[in-house]
Amino acid sequence: MNILFIVIDGLSEKPIRALGNRTPLEAAKTPNLDWLAENGVCGLLEPVFTQAMPTSEEGHFALFGYNPKKYHIRRGIFTALGAGLKIRKGDVALRGNFATVDNKKRIIDRRAGRIKKTKFLIKALQGIKIKGVKFLIASAGQHRLGIIMRGRGLSSQITDGDPHYSKMGKRARKINSFRKTKHADFTAQVLNKFLEKAHQILKEHPLNKKREKKGLFPANYVLIRGASSLESFTPFEKKYRLKACCIAGKLLYKQIGKFLGMDLIKVRGANGLPTTNLRGKFLAAKKVLCPRKVSSKFGRVKKYNFVFLHIKATDSLAEDGKFEEKKKFIEKIDKRLKICRKLKNILVVVTADHSTCCSLKRHCSELIPVLIYLSSFQAAKMRKGGGFSEKSCAKGELGKIEQTQLMSKILKYAK
Repeated sequence: MNILFIVIDGLSEKPIRALGNRTPLEAAKTPNLDWLAENGVCGLLEPVFTQAMPTSEEGHFALFGYNPKKYHIRRGIFTALGAGLKIRKGDVALRGNFATVDNKKRIIDRRAGRIKKTKFLIKALQGIKIKGVKFLIASAGQHRLGIIMRGRGLSSQITDGDPHYSKMGKRARKINSFRKTKHADFTAQVLNKFLEKAHQILKEHPLNKKREKKGLFPANYVLIRGASSLESFTPFEKKYRLKACCIAGKLLYKQIGKFLGMDLIKVRGANGLPTTNLRGKFLAAKKVLCPRKVSSKFGRVKKYNFVFLHIKATDSLAEDGKFEEKKKFIEKIDKRLKICRKLKNILVVVTADHSTCCSLKRHCSELIPVLIYLSSFQAAKMRKGGGFSEKSCAKGELGKIEQTQLMSKILKYAK
């Protein structure tokens, strides 16, 4: 049985007063999602996360059946890989942001005005070594940094310095250990010294002096989050005996797919933005799930029996508080989902990695709707007319299940 696994990032959320106390998903006109839901089975997923709020990386690992509470894989490793850094066993990978802080380290701008030219700032930080730990740094695009700590006695069990996803206020936070172990305490101590040294270097850097004179935000601090290390785990294909590929626009989701052993399928115009080539993504999924026997001028299409198709913009629109735009983008996705109604012997899954609330402009821990559809399903499992939404999925046959249990449910229906 072939499986099309569609993740609409940050799809679900809290009701919004301006939408008549409905969510963007409830308010959107989604005839194809509703049809798939009413002719399939639905339910709600309980997000699994280890931090203050769900993250994209933990959400995806949980969806694919890898419990984040066991594997501890966070954003740092994917940012470092995306930045072109090579990670060794024993390294600690981090995601960094060039940011602007005042004299009391209060955050003025988390992205230093979305600074783009950071080559010379990165060069100024390269080669820093503290207590035998070397810091490797590379650009991950604009204000973003991939950072690797390399040395003996390191641990990824440390807290974030970036307060973005917590309730710690708006000051850059001191790094602490999650668990009071020798290695975690040592890692936190070294990283705090690095951040202080980097702060002093960046404050005095000529590029930042010029930015201040021009009235631009100086990139005078590095916010750290997502510490992670290489861990042993069973690749997706070996775990489920499914030949899998990934169709995504944003680098993070490609890196997640690649990390799990999925092949990457390129789609022109797939960029993770509201302008992304949705049509191209769904056609590419159909092509690899149902390849023709004859070869095309581009050669024979490789066949897969699991396609992970990721759609990003619902999440970023919600983080900007744009609920009307989120609703309209959901409607745009729905038009492309019509193709799923015609697929034979392909199990279709539609869900999200986490909820993202427009009112909060961030990820939130709301339950996540999920639908599973197969053309051979005999009858509707939901209340007719219920459609696909947070409320209607609460009445679905699947009930409420933990994210990590979804793959086992999918395989059950696939059989």
